[in-house]
Amino acid sequence: MVQPQIKLYYKNVMADALCSEHGITSAQLKELAKKTSPLISRLNNEREAGKTPYRDLPFNTEIPRQVIKLVAEVKNGCENLVVLGIGGSALGNIALQTALNPYMSNLDDKRRRGPRLFVFDNVDPIQFGSFLDWVDDKLDKTIFNVISKSGQTSETAAQFLIIHKLLLDRIGPKGLRKQVIATTDPRKGTLRKITDDLKLRCLEVPDGVGGRFSVLSAVGLFSAAMCGIDIDSLLAGARSMDKRVSREDFYKNPAAILAAINYHFYNRGKKISVMMPYSYALKDLADWYRQLWAESLGKATDLSDNEVHIGPTPIKALGATDQHSQIQLYREGPNDKLFTFLQVHDFGKDLEIGSAPDCAPELGFLAGKNLGTLLNNEKRATEYALLQNQRPCLTVLFPEVNAYTVGQFIYLYEVTTSLAGALFGINPYDQPAVELGKEATFALMGKPGREYRKLGRQIKTLTKVDIEYLV
Repeated sequence: MVQPQIKLYYKNVMADALCSEHGITSAQLKELAKKTSPLISRLNNEREAGKTPYRDLPFNTEIPRQVIKLVAEVKNGCENLVVLGIGGSALGNIALQTALNPYMSNLDDKRRRGPRLFVFDNVDPIQFGSFLDWVDDKLDKTIFNVISKSGQTSETAAQFLIIHKLLLDRIGPKGLRKQVIATTDPRKGTLRKITDDLKLRCLEVPDGVGGRFSVLSAVGLFSAAMCGIDIDSLLAGARSMDKRVSREDFYKNPAAILAAINYHFYNRGKKISVMMPYSYALKDLADWYRQLWAESLGKATDLSDNEVHIGPTPIKALGATDQHSQIQLYREGPNDKLFTFLQVHDFGKDLEIGSAPDCAPELGFLAGKNLGTLLNNEKRATEYALLQNQRPCLTVLFPEVNAYTVGQFIYLYEVTTSLAGALFGINPYDQPAVELGKEATFALMGKPGREYRKLGRQIKTLTKVDIEYLV
C-alpha cells in the first residue's frame, strides 16, 4: 500500500509568479542548486559519521521498544498524564497531541485513546495552581513525566519540586515512585541523580540530540504513545522523508529547496518567515517550528568566528483566523516576509453548510458547500492576495493529517534546518545565547556562588524600576 506523501509547492516564490525584484529567477535557482548540492553530500557524510544523531532517531528500534514497554506498564489506571518540561521538552508533545488526537480529547472519554494530557511549559502560578487544585484528589491516577536533560532548567526543576512535595505529602515515597517518570540524560546531571536516588522509572534523552530536535525520541514518543498515537507510523513517515531529503539531486530534495529558498530571500531583505497552517490540527507544529528555526539559526558568529548576527525571524499565523488580524500588514506593510502555508487536502471529516434563512438570501452562495472547501478556498484567496502584492509564498501540502504525514513534516523541517545552517555558515545545533538568561535566573533566585551574587547585583541595578520613568 502506497503511503500518502507531503509535498512542497514552490512555484509562487518564482519570478514568473511575482516579478524579478521579489521572486527567484530560473538563473538564481540554478545558482542556489549549485551552492546547496555539495552541502547535501556534506550533511549525508556527517550523518554517516554520527555527527547528527537526530537523523538516526527514526531508525532507532530500542527507543520505541522502551517507550511501548513502559506504556504497557503504566497506562492501565492512568487517567491523567502530566508533562513537565519547557521548549523542546514540551512543544513537540503539544504539537503531536493537537495534530493527531481529537480537539475535544481531554473532555471526551468515549473518543479519548488514553489518559488526558496536560503539558506545562511555563511556571505561571495561577495556571499550575489551578491544575493542582483539580488534580489533588486524582494523584494516584496521574502520571507525571518530568523531562529535562540536565535537571537544572529552573522552570522544570521548580515544577518537579512542587510535585515531589505534593506526592510525598499525599501518597508517600512509594506513591512518588509509582507516579513519576523521568526523561533525562542516561548517565549524568541533576535529574539523573534524583532518578537514581529515588529509584524512579525513566527514559533517556539520546546523546547529542538537542531539545528542539528530540520530538522523535522518548521525549515526544512517550506522551504520544500513552495518548494512543501510532508512534510506529510517525517514525515510518520520518524514515520515508529521510530518503527524500538525502537525495543529492537538488531538484528532487524538498529540504534542499526549502533551505535554499529561505536562504535566498533572507539575503534579499525578507528576513521574516511566516508559517500559516490552514488546519487547526497543524497549528502547534508552527509553534514547534518557531523554536526549531529561531534557536537553530539565530547566531551572532559564523563557523569562522566572524560576527554575523544572522537569523530569519519565524512567526506563526493561523488560517483563516489571522486573515482578519495580520493580512493587512502582510499585504501593505514592508515586503520583508516569506510565507509558508500548510494545506490539507482531506480533513477526514467535513461539515456541510446549511441553507440560508429566507431573510438573508445573500448567504445562499455558501449553502451546500463544505467547511473544508471554504477553508482551503480561504487559503487560495489569501495566497492570491499576497501574490498581487509580490509576496513570495510556499505551500506544504498534506494529503491528510495522520501520524505518517506528521512524521514526514517533522523530519523535513529538521533536515531543512541543518541545510539552512550550512548555507548560512553557522552552527545550527548550539544555543549559546540561551545560557545567559538561565544564569541570570539562577542569580536572581539566590543560587549559591560568588559569581551568582555578583551577577545578581548587576541585574538588580540594571532592572531596578526608576519611578521617574513610571507613568
